Amino acid sequence: MPKMKTKSGAKKRFKVRASGGIKRSQAFKRHILTKKTTKSKRQLRGMTAVHAADEKLIRAMLPYA
Repeated sequence: MPKMKTKSGAKKRFKVRASGGIKRSQAFKRHILTKKTTKSKRQLRGMTAVHAADEKLIRAMLPYA
């Protein structure tokens, strides 16, 4: 059997934590930032956990993570 391929888009977007959870970066921080408040932009910094409903799909895209 050949090796399974990792989805390269998922590889760039998600990281698997040591505890087994998956983390992702926040959306809505790329453009059209002038109309967003400083508070909302500050709260979009950093990483957050992937929702439990989506974890199974992401794990399928990252077979060796």
